[in-house]
Amino acid sequence: MSVAARLESALRPLLRGELPVRLRAWDGSTAGPADAPGLVLNSPRALRRILWHPGELGAAQAYVAGELDVDGDLGAALTTLWRTAAAREIKGVRAGDLARLAMTAAGAGALGTPLPPPSTQVKLRGRRNEQTRDRAAISHHYDASNAFYTLLLDPSMAYSCAYFTRGVPGTPDDPDYGIAEAQRDKLNLVCDKLELRPGLRLLDVGCGWGSLSLHAAEHYGAHVEGITIARAQKEFIDARIAERGLGDRVRIRLLDYRDLTDTGFDAVASLEMGEHVGERNYPRYTRTLHDAAAPGAPVLVQQMSRRGRHPGGGPFIESFIAPDMAMRPVGDTIARLEEAGLELRGVQALREHYVWTAHAWLRRLEDQWEQAVALLGVEGARTWRLYLAGGALAFEQGRMGVDQILTRRPALVNAARTTPELAALKS
Repeated sequence: MSVAARLESALRPLLRGELPVRLRAWDGSTAGPADAPGLVLNSPRALRRILWHPGELGAAQAYVAGELDVDGDLGAALTTLWRTAAAREIKGVRAGDLARLAMTAAGAGALGTPLPPPSTQVKLRGRRNEQTRDRAAISHHYDASNAFYTLLLDPSMAYSCAYFTRGVPGTPDDPDYGIAEAQRDKLNLVCDKLELRPGLRLLDVGCGWGSLSLHAAEHYGAHVEGITIARAQKEFIDARIAERGLGDRVRIRLLDYRDLTDTGFDAVASLEMGEHVGERNYPRYTRTLHDAAAPGAPVLVQQMSRRGRHPGGGPFIESFIAPDMAMRPVGDTIARLEEAGLELRGVQALREHYVWTAHAWLRRLEDQWEQAVALLGVEGARTWRLYLAGGALAFEQGRMGVDQILTRRPALVNAARTTPELAALKS
């Protein structure tokens, strides 16, 4: 019996029915519906990884290493697998399923000791969410290569969910509107919510490659202080500050939020950084935002949300992309911001916008695949392809969300600066 036929027989009880994909094994044999997305096992090593790490992690390791592949669109294949698991109520791998698969692997010569993890899998030491480990985790993801992020992102280098105000990305209905324009609209949305105007002081916590810091200074006249713990990011922003002559309006510091002591800012923003501080440190993070803001100042947090048993995003993301990340339902995040003393002013959900953002980044990656491989290596480029395709699907299916949460540090009404709400009441 061929390898593909053996695997199909072993997998039927686990899958509660026929294969949802067209499986091609390393011996050239095939099984499953001819019109289904194609899943290719290039090597018995793929099966060995899945046996040692059943479920998402083993499959991800095999894909990143090139031992498992997909014929055609990766996103379509992932969608088929998720839909099948949901429709058939497949909750996980049972001991009996694993035993059958191990016997099949033995017959196919795929058994063996655990394989070394791919080079892109994270290796961290120390206590979770302590400063030394946090710097290593951030460096793993953000210090990989400024050249790669320049390839992946729009010219503003915004690495957070965009805000699409018109058109449907990837379709011909509005060819002049894409990820760059959507990131510009997101930055304007943030700056408008923060009521920025010339001379006001903005604190940008977790400033990334400076998209918000530079935009607020150039287009709103704000004086900006940005903080990051990623050295490559600071070097990149400092070069842009010099190029644009913004040295008198933007200062970037290599500083952990836990070490920030500056106060009195007219506005505070933190875009998709709160996910990285960890559950244990989140109260300290929210208190830092509160204490940095002047009384009456707006504080805006853009943050991803997630329900379920994987607050870090799942085994693949936690092992390859963003170790130690922690997400929660948006209501729980709002409660933590309020516990820090911040007053809720508004919440805007952007979930579908992250689907479009991830698809735009994935198209840029695919269009420049050879350059990505040259910068990151094959395993690095495949890691990012899987990350973006899987991330888009998670937002599309509602397993993850992202929200802009606008709060304000409370102040006595007669001591606060005039806000749009107060101006409307007075008119």
